[in-house]
Amino acid sequence: MARAFSLLGLLRLRHAQQDQAAGHLAEANDRLRDAADRRLAAKRTLDDGPAQVTDAAMLSAIAASRASSRAMLAELDAVAARRRAEAEEAQTAFEAARRAAIGLEKLEAAHAVEAAAEDLRTEQAALDEIAGQSWRVRQAEAAASTTTPTTPTTTSTPGGAQ
Repeated sequence: MARAFSLLGLLRLRHAQQDQAAGHLAEANDRLRDAADRRLAAKRTLDDGPAQVTDAAMLSAIAASRASSRAMLAELDAVAARRRAEAEEAQTAFEAARRAAIGLEKLEAAHAVEAAAEDLRTEQAALDEIAGQSWRVRQAEAAASTTTPTTPTTTSTPGGAQ
C-alpha cells in the first residue's frame, strides 16, 4: 500500500477557499444584476411621464421629477460601477484560489500515478519471488530424480560358491 498524499490537508483547504471565493463571486454577480435591474426600472419610470403638459405647475413638477430621476440614475450608475468592480475583484480572487487548487491537484495526480507504479512494482516483485521459488523447487526435484542412488549388487554363482 502506497503512502497517502502528504499535502491532502492543504488541498482540502484550497478547495474550501475556492468554494468560498466562488460563493463571494456568485454574491457579487447577484448584487451587480440587482443594481442593473434597479437602474433599468428607474429608467422605465423616467420614460413613463405624462404625455401632455397642461400648465406651468405641471411643467415644474415634471422638471423636478426628471432632475430627481437623473440624480437617482447617476447614483444607480455609481452603485453599478462599484458592484462591477466588486464582481471583478471576486472573479480575480476566485481565479487565484482556483490556480492554487489546480497546482495541488496536479501534485496529487502525480502522487497517485507514482503510488500506483510503486504498488505495481511491489506486486511484480512478489510475483517474481513466487515464480522464482517455484522454479527452484522444480529444478531441485528434477535434479533429485536424475541422480537416483544405485544399490550395490552382488554376483552369486549357482550352488552358493563364490
